[in-house]
Amino acid sequence: MTHSLIYRDTDLTLSVEDVTKSFDGFRAINNLTFYLCDGELRTVIGPNGAGKSTFMDLITGRTRPDVGALTYHREDGRDFDLTKLREYETNRLGIARKFQTPSIYSKHTVYENLMLSLNRNRSVRKALVYKESTEDREEIESVLELIRLQERRHEHAGSLSHGQKQWLEIGMLLAQKPRILLVDEPAAGMSDEETERTGELLISLEGKHSVIVVEHDMVFVRQIARKVTVLHQGRVLKEGTFSEVAEDPTVKEVYLGRSKHD
Repeated sequence: MTHSLIYRDTDLTLSVEDVTKSFDGFRAINNLTFYLCDGELRTVIGPNGAGKSTFMDLITGRTRPDVGALTYHREDGRDFDLTKLREYETNRLGIARKFQTPSIYSKHTVYENLMLSLNRNRSVRKALVYKESTEDREEIESVLELIRLQERRHEHAGSLSHGQKQWLEIGMLLAQKPRILLVDEPAAGMSDEETERTGELLISLEGKHSVIVVEHDMVFVRQIARKVTVLHQGRVLKEGTFSEVAEDPTVKEVYLGRSKHD
């Protein structure tokens, strides 16, 4: 069954249709259907065990569904079956994922981290002696401004605060020019100020990239929310604005009424 007809007037970048994934008899994803529009900022929430991580694993090729379709709709009109691609192949198509723990080169400068991301097909040693082009330099400067680390460009990445490391990794992914960016709990462990600035950063990507943010912090979700998808027991429980989701009795019962550590 194809549900994408309801989005016929919208440019889609990702379609997930009737997808199920089980592990040892447990359905982590259960007949899930989800659509992401071009340039959309989507927030995904749900209690532990709702299937959020498996959902992102399926999109990025880390695991494959038992049944169902995952389709990447490229800007040139071509569609790609993500169920047949490996993780590195989905990345090359323009699907990037940021995990909760920052992955950066701690002993290299902020600037070098971004340069390594621009030249990701080179070895670390070769990239560090590579003579950057004007275009490379302009792209790095643009990302530095976006993630607000211009003044830290020559400092080792390991000296950054937790929040700044998260921004740097987002910048490293943006340097690869992804069309879809998956971000896993970016506000975890951040101060209130860092959380607010992270929200501003993600909001600034709207319209330029399709972004899926998985998050537990409801204050943060309220800040960035456009359309919110609530997952429960591996399927979509509710979709809508933050207010529509927050006021839904079933959502309150299965998620919002619990502490975020439950």
